[in-house]
Amino acid sequence: MRSFLYFCPPKPKFLSNTENMNAFENYFYLGLITKTHGYDGKVVAFIDADDPTAYEAMEMVFLNIHGSLVPYFIEERSLKNNKLIVKFQDISTADEAAGLVKTELYLPLSALPRLSGNKFYYHEVKGFMVTDEAFGTVGVIEDILDYPAQAVMQVFHEGKEVLIPINDAVILKLDRKEKSILIKAPDGLLDLYLNA
Repeated sequence: MRSFLYFCPPKPKFLSNTENMNAFENYFYLGLITKTHGYDGKVVAFIDADDPTAYEAMEMVFLNIHGSLVPYFIEERSLKNNKLIVKFQDISTADEAAGLVKTELYLPLSALPRLSGNKFYYHEVKGFMVTDEAFGTVGVIEDILDYPAQAVMQVFHEGKEVLIPINDAVILKLDRKEKSILIKAPDGLLDLYLNA
């Protein structure tokens, strides 16, 4: 099927920016193919996950080919730390594998391992109501901003932006059923944003 000397993926339908964003809406970024491995079409993918072993047995992954998610079936895999050596079906030469280097890997959101307690994925808490144990209702999470030093919940209270750190000392209780998060904001944090 794909037996070119140099791998040339099928031409996908080009999507508008809105359609392209919607195509990725129900998928999450898993990692990136960083280099080829050997001469038989294998590649090395960096898996961007806290627990890469959760994805060790996957049989298929979606690759971002020219802005479209294309399914690739996995024939062989071997995991070492965050590096997954993969042999894809129909990719059998180093030249074909080289065409996949720097390609992003995605999986459907349904493939994420279930979390419990106060642990959560950033995408799942957007829209949750944040309440501080002393202040009361702060507002709804608009977004999660993943800064290099620390991720924060972006919440708006009466039109004012409030950035709340995501860490165990701040988050007291996560209630998925009620779509709410109870926090204990660090002293002076809410005053800093709301009284400025």
